[in-house]
Amino acid sequence: MANIKSQKKRALTNAKAQVKNNAERTEVKTAIKNVLKAVDAKDAEAAKAAFDKANSVLDKAVSDGIKKGSHVISA
Repeated sequence: MANIKSQKKRALTNAKAQVKNNAERTEVKTAIKNVLKAVDAKDAEAAKAAFDKANSVLDKAVSDGIKKGSHVISA
């Protein structure tokens, strides 16, 4: 652990950001899995809804810097 007060604060901030980033990464993976599951089930309505949700989640992840822009397709 750091001895400087500002570095201690920064370490706490980094830990909070890491938890948030991990949660957002998990949300992205889950959204993609839901799309694939709906496509495998050949349910067009569910696939469309899951795709829209995944697209939204991916856009948010790109804006937050979790994913690169090249991972998102424009629909």
